[in-house]
Amino acid sequence: METTVQYQEQLQYAEVYISDMLTLKQIFLQSQNIKTLTRNFGVPFLLVKKKNEIAAFASLINNEKGEITFKIFHNNQFSESEKKDFVIRAENYFKKNNTANFKNPEQLKSSILRMVSWLNIG
Repeated sequence: METTVQYQEQLQYAEVYISDMLTLKQIFLQSQNIKTLTRNFGVPFLLVKKKNEIAAFASLINNEKGEITFKIFHNNQFSESEKKDFVIRAENYFKKNNTANFKNPEQLKSSILRMVSWLNIG
């Protein structure tokens, strides 16, 4: 019997910093096939790197009911199994965080509008 060994690339998880924003903006625009950010970009809070390049990020959004949740955006090199793993990590991070953007829907809405306006200028 032959055993197949699959090499899974090492993924690195990190909080989002302001220096990551231009790359996250590009991932979002490409994944949505649009030219300008919308409020659906949200407020990014967690990212994953693959081969030292950002492959995906989790972003806080207000859902249709006005509740705070998150959405994952990724590039084309991000597999389904990697996405599932990242969703689990993002959920755990989301549940543990108590800052205003994670708990106050009005604060998040304001933060999203300011973030999108700022990133659309550049």
